[in-house]
Amino acid sequence: MTPDTLFQIANPLAMAGWVALALSPLAPRPALMLAGGVIPLMLSVAYAGLVLAFWSGAEGGFDTLANVQLLFTDPAIALAGWVHYLAFDLFVGAWATRVARDEGIPHLFLLPCLALTFLFGPAGFLAFSALRFTQSRLRAAHLKG
Repeated sequence: MTPDTLFQIANPLAMAGWVALALSPLAPRPALMLAGGVIPLMLSVAYAGLVLAFWSGAEGGFDTLANVQLLFTDPAIALAGWVHYLAFDLFVGAWATRVARDEGIPHLFLLPCLALTFLFGPAGFLAFSALRFTQSRLRAAHLKG
């Protein structure tokens, strides 16, 4: 299977997980099993397979920015990097969804954080962390007042 074909499979698979998270109030348990377990595990298997199959033949490395750029000129390694993003961002989104539910954070407040995590990974994690902090402060102030 070519890297292009695998790319065409990985993207909709990850998107299904993000849709499940967005709609998770309708079916919380299945959504989190799918988006927080099944899909990230499938993507992780694909990632591991790509690394095992293509890493040794790739030029470049992680010691300089120029070598990172060189490493990702190999389509199979670039795909591995992309699948890495897909798996970890979705896993973080599922974690945030689980934590939000456990801490009583309204799902509507979570949705922008999920969108940011989907698009910009760490920025979404940062937004969710700020949301959690704000919600915990509001809860504490409400209990005192």
